[in-house]
Amino acid sequence: MRLHICAVGRLRGGPERELIEDYLHRFERSGRALGLGPVVVHEVEVRKGGGMREEAELLGRVIPRGAVICALDERGKMLSSPDFAGRIAGWRDEGRGDLAFLIGGADGLLPELCDRADFRLSFGSMVWPHMLARVMLSEQLYRASSILAGAPYHRA
Repeated sequence: MRLHICAVGRLRGGPERELIEDYLHRFERSGRALGLGPVVVHEVEVRKGGGMREEAELLGRVIPRGAVICALDERGKMLSSPDFAGRIAGWRDEGRGDLAFLIGGADGLLPELCDRADFRLSFGSMVWPHMLARVMLSEQLYRASSILAGAPYHRA
């Protein structure tokens, strides 16, 4: 199953980019044997003043047809890392070819786009900058592949 991180904004060089690249590289090494990966990052850039509606339109264009859509949303469901891993494995085992994670801009995701999601995932009730949300998602993807592989990275 191919994974897609569909995010508003361009990630520039710096510590966030380094962390994301490291975790996604680790994920791809461990996930390959599990039928997971590669991860493709789709960044959409909205012109000044474009707002959430334009963000949603651009994100909608990069979501693969037939993909499971997982919206990162502060009002979504909080999962433990093992439950997150299990959910990914479940979609993979159902034969879903693509899984798209949506990360909105500063104001989040347009409610209508969230309504299209198969699942809404929350990293807690706090609001996180979208660049940190990418880091946290990348780390959790790597942790999920480690859990599914039975590796010792995750200690519950």
